[in-house]
Amino acid sequence: MAVKTEQVEKNLVKLTFEVSAEEFGKAVNKVYLKNKNKINIPGFRKGKAPKNVVEKYYGKSVFYEDAVNAVLPDAYSNAVKESELDIVARPDIDIDGEIEEGNPVVFVALVTTKPEVKLGEYKGIKIEKIEHNVTEEDIDNKIAEEQKKNARIIFVEDRPVQKGDIVVIDFDGSVEDVAFEGGKAEDYELEIGSDTFIPGFEDQLIGAEADSEVKVEVKFPEEYHAPDLAGKDAVFMVKVKSIKSRELPEINDDFASEVSEFDTLAEYKKSIKEELEKQAENQVKEETENAVVKAVVENAEFELPDAMIDAEIDRRVDGFAQRIQYQGLDFDTYLSYTGTTKEAFRENFREQAKESCGTSIVIEAVMKAEGIETGAEEFELNLIDMAKKYNMELDKLKELLSDEEKENIKKDMAMGKTVEMLVNNAVIK
Repeated sequence: MAVKTEQVEKNLVKLTFEVSAEEFGKAVNKVYLKNKNKINIPGFRKGKAPKNVVEKYYGKSVFYEDAVNAVLPDAYSNAVKESELDIVARPDIDIDGEIEEGNPVVFVALVTTKPEVKLGEYKGIKIEKIEHNVTEEDIDNKIAEEQKKNARIIFVEDRPVQKGDIVVIDFDGSVEDVAFEGGKAEDYELEIGSDTFIPGFEDQLIGAEADSEVKVEVKFPEEYHAPDLAGKDAVFMVKVKSIKSRELPEINDDFASEVSEFDTLAEYKKSIKEELEKQAENQVKEETENAVVKAVVENAEFELPDAMIDAEIDRRVDGFAQRIQYQGLDFDTYLSYTGTTKEAFRENFREQAKESCGTSIVIEAVMKAEGIETGAEEFELNLIDMAKKYNMELDKLKELLSDEEKENIKKDMAMGKTVEMLVNNAVIK
């Protein structure tokens, strides 16, 4: 297959490639065979009309669109490999001219390529030492969390609402005497002091008696997710139906034995301290890596193409949509609930996408400059760990992974080694 490249502008390349007449003819024939049982031609039983008759009746191009869709993915993939272009966004592909029987089908793709990076200083980066020390207060807070989880919920009848109580309420909200979506609920459980409602809402319920009504006046935050409510005054009529509180268990050896594998409170505290110290160590490692990488990126010179940033935004938005889909919520429904548009939602990811793209290309540039690669033995060990993690046979995992996925894993491993090299060469004081 003939492949040609032409630089259109910086990081934008026109990639021209073709599919032979023979290959395209085979694709057309496959499309015909796949669809012939659905085709009705006068004078023929359904599905029995020959291909040349169908083409004469509907026109030569009747099968072209499906045939193009069939051959294009492999043709484009092969053209990219042959061109050795490092493409960072979805291409814009068109057919060059008209499709004519007996002639190759020529495609033109406008592709965005990875920008060049001019590395600055990346060894000997100076950063301040990052520390996270575990205190007795941290340990006590962790135990308090577990104490709260194991609290007994009891109804309160002899006093009004206090901070920390759980109230069961009905509420009906309005803005300028007009009800708004999401402003009404019944039998809603709200923990006073959790700050889950509009600022000021929970505080105004403190002192209320069970079976009483409270008029709550609040103002929606200026940055509220629903634009039609942002910054507006609202009134809620609240019915306090019941008050509940947590009866906390005493923190002693019995508590420790009930919530952990340890018999004594001292042993339980020791285990918590070790867990928190491990978390702190991991946090220090992550923040140190981030600080070093950030400095290396700031020292480099590059210009990110808009298409590369948009592709990263697409990846993040698609990932978010997929995650909420698993929770049973459609993405469009989510946007409706939050009062935002897809375009505005996408913009929330723009700065993250810029940072991610910049970091990726700079670390990759360092990786290439230093000749850092993933060896066959370490790749094999990584696959063994992956197989254990997913409870799979190693051979089955290797069979499921495509060549592209394997190369991506190797690249990720090499990038990780590059970051490790940068940290090891940093000056931390």
